[in-house]
Amino acid sequence: MRIVITGASSGLEEALALYYASSENQLVLIARRAERLADVAARCRKNGAEVETIVADVNDFERMREIGRELGQNPLDRIILNAGISVGHNGGVTPFEDFERLFKTNFLSIHALLEPIIPKLMEQKSGEIVFISSLASLLSMPTSIAYSSSKRALNAYAEGLHYQLKPYGITVMTIMPGFIDSEMTRKNRFKMPFLLKTEEGIARIVHAIERKKIRYAFPFRFYLMIRIVLLFPQSLRDK
Repeated sequence: MRIVITGASSGLEEALALYYASSENQLVLIARRAERLADVAARCRKNGAEVETIVADVNDFERMREIGRELGQNPLDRIILNAGISVGHNGGVTPFEDFERLFKTNFLSIHALLEPIIPKLMEQKSGEIVFISSLASLLSMPTSIAYSSSKRALNAYAEGLHYQLKPYGITVMTIMPGFIDSEMTRKNRFKMPFLLKTEEGIARIVHAIERKKIRYAFPFRFYLMIRIVLLFPQSLRDK
């Protein structure tokens, strides 16, 4: 299986790369930090995987489109889109520069990569596109407006692609995790409800991918709490 993973030099992306590292898989790992990416690739090769690395900043849209064209020259089985950032939690107004950087990384870069790939997947009439979103996309809190907005936009994008590509035999999945121990969440300075260990979070993500879950949110108790709050009238929700 030929699997593309973005942001593969650290965090959940690194863990996913190592999970899929076997003699059965050919991995294409994309990240901007060359040394860390090389280290991940070496460990994946040690596990028997054939690995290609691409050093690139996802915010370089022309480079991402070029990479998409190159990747589309050979059949692709699975694309896991997990490169993302957060600008932290604060009660002030997010500076425009941070808002722009976050949307470029978490949302626009994804279409830059997929634009040339999608027609190729349609031609081969197979493939999987996996979007790693967040439970934060379902309920936007005042301290994470930019992050939640970017992930909600990603949900809408994935939903549209699902309907567009399903007739071609292509599976589009949106996975919405809660808090998972990772490089990103370790920066948080608040209590994170239902925080999962990295291994457990990866197991849930892999479970969803292997079972081709179109939309999958976890942990369930956290997701259920959010869904219940969303049923409240706005006045109660405000409280």
